[in-house]
Amino acid sequence: MKLRIQDDSIRLRLSHGDLQRLAEAGRVEAETRVAPGSSLVYRVQTADRADLGAELDGTTLTVFVPERWIVGWPDDERVGFEGTQDAGEGRQVALLVEKDFDCLHKRPDETDLFPHPNA
Repeated sequence: MKLRIQDDSIRLRLSHGDLQRLAEAGRVEAETRVAPGSSLVYRVQTADRADLGAELDGTTLTVFVPERWIVGWPDDERVGFEGTQDAGEGRQVALLVEKDFDCLHKRPDETDLFPHPNA
């Protein structure tokens, strides 16, 4: 799973294996060690809700996806889901959860990615 944060935007890309785990277990997460004893954990988790949502609890970022959106997603043509959430002080954070497609120019670390739709 890849995390991209830019300004008021959070984007998570899920490999085929990540998406299978999300569909089966309702959650997938990764951890990035920042310093000794300090990590950033980021996860995608299904939830009984109407839209995408996110929360930051200490050093754990969780993006919530409605359970019903995940049904069939690993095997269908939907690329991903996007939404916004109130971030306070008149700001919105954009949320995007999508399949991670391999590049048109192959690299060795792309064995678990979805085939690029334009390939």
